[in-house]
Amino acid sequence: MLATFFTMEGVTWLTHKYVMHGFLWYLHEDHHKKGHGVFEKNDAFFLIFSIPSILCILFGTLDNKYWLAAIGAGIAMYGFSYFIVHDVIIHQRIKLFTRSNNLYVRSIRWAHKMHHKHLEKEDGESFGMLLVAKKYWNKVRAEKKMMAKNKMATNAATSSHV
Repeated sequence: MLATFFTMEGVTWLTHKYVMHGFLWYLHEDHHKKGHGVFEKNDAFFLIFSIPSILCILFGTLDNKYWLAAIGAGIAMYGFSYFIVHDVIIHQRIKLFTRSNNLYVRSIRWAHKMHHKHLEKEDGESFGMLLVAKKYWNKVRAEKKMMAKNKMATNAATSSHV
């Protein structure tokens, strides 16, 4: 189950880059070019990607092939994690973690922002979900250091006037 969960990040990267930004762009495009309403055509991928999970769990359980059910459970666990990270933390479809200062949360948000700066299917970047490239971590760390320096300078200036 855990091996499947971790493997899904690679599957997601490949699927996002070559399927969602490829021949199924017509379903994914509205995710890059926001329209009105709560739902997007892109939400169809939730159903598409849940099918292998459901089938693996169903047939694995019915045929006593628990390794197959475990694969399905790993896919489902990744899907749930994807929902939490992508829809809740990044896109704020449910208003939680809105002001998080957590380094991982800020890095994943920045990476996804860089993904969404591309409005067409070509020239994209950052196609994964849970793993963040080092350049995004570095950007957020540098930003955090700069904010700390500015805060120290502001505090020093304020205390010298007292």
